[in-house]
Amino acid sequence: MEGNHLSRSPGVEVKVVAALSAVDASAWNAVANPDPALYNPFVSHEFLSALEQAKCVGPGTGWTPRHLVIEADGGGIEAAAPCYAKNHSQGEYVFDHSWADAYMQAGGRYYPKLQIAVPFTPVPGPRLLTRPGATSAANEQLLAAAALELASQAGLSSVHLTFIDRALQERLAALGFLRRTGQQFHWTNQGFSSFEDFLATFASRKRKAVRKERAEAVSADIEIEHVKGSDITEAHWDAFFEFYMDTGNRKWGRPYLNRTFFSLIGRAMPEQCLLVMAKRAGRYIAGALNMIGGDCLYGRYWGAVEHHPFLHFEVCYYQAIEYAISHKLARVEAGAQGEHKL
Repeated sequence: MEGNHLSRSPGVEVKVVAALSAVDASAWNAVANPDPALYNPFVSHEFLSALEQAKCVGPGTGWTPRHLVIEADGGGIEAAAPCYAKNHSQGEYVFDHSWADAYMQAGGRYYPKLQIAVPFTPVPGPRLLTRPGATSAANEQLLAAAALELASQAGLSSVHLTFIDRALQERLAALGFLRRTGQQFHWTNQGFSSFEDFLATFASRKRKAVRKERAEAVSADIEIEHVKGSDITEAHWDAFFEFYMDTGNRKWGRPYLNRTFFSLIGRAMPEQCLLVMAKRAGRYIAGALNMIGGDCLYGRYWGAVEHHPFLHFEVCYYQAIEYAISHKLARVEAGAQGEHKL
């Protein structure tokens, strides 16, 4: 595997890799998702590579890949971390502009910084990826130390890990990292047998309100379709991308992902892609992309070219919950949304 050498420890070597194409996909995935039951699609080689191949990250984007890989002397990968040198704070969903201002007012230069993250994806998950076993804890510490070394050598102001779990926060705090706590709202499947079984936990008034919302969402002769895996065609992606661009242009000004990216993930990881599409008069008018994990459905992007009352909630939330129940998934994570969403 090609890459710049950073440091060595007994039996292993740390490398900095400028493109995931230089890393064997199965070797990366073995440390990214060692337990299929907890599979996280966003740290997979397929997802991260698609971002690079589509040029959503790389030259001119402010996201420069600097992935860390710990390689054993025998050549196998023991640990890895998706890392990016960042020239701005866009696409992180962690708003550190006040930190940047304070840093500069104190005479420092905040950018570039090193971000250990999944670009454009405010989804909790693993970031320091290690092979399970006796050396896992040591390799995790080695990755953290290597990130600090890389930042020092490359003139990066600081090292940031975003959307990590509490256990990793605690371990990093012991190494001198500072904590910043955020909040998300996730839906938890309490062993429900159906959506109606879930509604049975509601007070009568709220139960009736949800049923009324769901009926009204499709009252204009709207059909809801689930399209998954090899059933997703380029025509589906074309329609969905129109929705995505409409939302992105209204909310962010410049959407982060391009049309090529969606085709790439559709080909590379089709079984992890679920499109919930709304159709009226033979034409798709709205849709949401969900990614399927080992125990979780991740709601990612939504958009519409026609706006109907409650259609957003139906496509993004009620349909996602119904899917999670029927497929016995433990959670629905809708991303960086407010409490009213779930």
